[in-house]
Amino acid sequence: MITGELKNKIDRIWDTFWSGGIANPLEVIEQITYLLFLRRLDDLHTLEENKSARLKRTIERRIFPEGKDERNLPYEDMRWSRFKNFTPAEMFTVVSEHVFPFLRTLGGDDSTYAKHMEGARFTIPTPALLSRVVDLLDDVPMEDRDTKGDLYEYMLGKIATAGQNGQFRTPRHIIQLMVELTAPQPTDIICDPACGTAGFLVCAGEHLRKHHPNTLHDEKLKKHFHERMFHGFDFDNTMLRIGSMNMLLHGVENPDIRYRDSLAQDYASDEEAYTLVLANPPFAGSLDYESTSKELLKVVKTKKTELLFVALFMRLLKPGGRAAVIVPDGVLFGSSKAHKELRRMLVEEQKLDAVVSLPGGVFKPYAGVSTAILLFTKTNSGGTDHVWFYDMQADGWSLDDKRSPLLSEDKLGPVPSAELSEDEHAKNNLPDVLARWQERNYGELKRARTEQSFCVPKADIAAQGYDLSLNRYKEVVHEEVEYRAPKEILESLAKLEAEIQQGMKELEGMLG
Repeated sequence: MITGELKNKIDRIWDTFWSGGIANPLEVIEQITYLLFLRRLDDLHTLEENKSARLKRTIERRIFPEGKDERNLPYEDMRWSRFKNFTPAEMFTVVSEHVFPFLRTLGGDDSTYAKHMEGARFTIPTPALLSRVVDLLDDVPMEDRDTKGDLYEYMLGKIATAGQNGQFRTPRHIIQLMVELTAPQPTDIICDPACGTAGFLVCAGEHLRKHHPNTLHDEKLKKHFHERMFHGFDFDNTMLRIGSMNMLLHGVENPDIRYRDSLAQDYASDEEAYTLVLANPPFAGSLDYESTSKELLKVVKTKKTELLFVALFMRLLKPGGRAAVIVPDGVLFGSSKAHKELRRMLVEEQKLDAVVSLPGGVFKPYAGVSTAILLFTKTNSGGTDHVWFYDMQADGWSLDDKRSPLLSEDKLGPVPSAELSEDEHAKNNLPDVLARWQERNYGELKRARTEQSFCVPKADIAAQGYDLSLNRYKEVVHEEVEYRAPKEILESLAKLEAEIQQGMKELEGMLG
């Protein structure tokens, strides 16, 4: 958790950019990302120098080459620890004319970060602004992985609060809930085909560190964690840079974060490549038929992106693989042929585990669309006996545009550190979702359909044309209210009238 002092430092950096003329929050975080990357390169180079000095060997991996660049500046001067001490004018020249061209040549390095730096653009307009930002960033402690990760998360939160760019962010507590529901394992291969800032992948990594700490002590599992476990695709290069840096600052050395329009191209090699899909894909409406993957159109003939993404998730998963994905409510009850066929496939050909209905304001202030989390397992041979439904009514935050916390920090999220009372549960349903999910094949089967969660047999769902909206199955309890007979009401009114008249007469007598 980041402290107030660190938050203040980040706020100062942010304010410095704004007062220096950069008001687009995405551009701010992109420039901070480049500078953090430069600081990391210097740290790595220092580590290599220390190792070579200790072992009395030459440096194995030089990040900054020996000699000078083509403009005659020593590569040594491009290191963070060197240029941070230059005068503002000198620093500006070094960073804009030497460091950024050098950054763009790093693509030869195998790492995913280097690849995303190929298009690096330096847009800080003045030497004074650069000098101020470098000073402030140099003052931020970056030794501890948790601090680094939390700092970047805090900055990403600033994108969300800045309006339209918030579409890239799923609320962190909803991501945590989906990760807890799917419980990633050390051998999983995890994919988010619309990864944005890589929030799902980061959270899955943190879950593994917490619940499977031995993963990073076993050489084979450690290599898998750093190089083969995490896969994220997006078609926005800024997002790829930001997502990569988010993974790096959360301690994942070389994830597979790359450019891809997931719906538009055929990737035969990726079919059945992953064991876990976590995603909140864009619900952008319709696509151009011509550019859409022919393989996906074979599964479901539609132009609607939300249906094509669900078809894509089924295609990407290995048999036995599982998915937790957010879909707009229309997917659950849409009446088109494509909608019905997709739901039929989920129920009859795969194993649909659960539908968790989310409160309407979860994605406010930038989207008011009603959504649900779909949880399913790919089997290619059916297996749906019953589907578990949960009617989530509160997520711990107000459901208006402000999205203010309703409880103290220790009582928020799916795994709060303090226990919740019944009143507090009414403000945060997430821990209850998790507890009842564990019971979905046991105690939950006995719950009545009037409760907050219940199970529906597959036969009932098939009989309803595979409609998956919770309201189709939820039974509402109507409270019995007894009304008095009209005659009785009229009699009591007449009696009341008589009493009023009598009172008036007595009052007149007293006054007379």
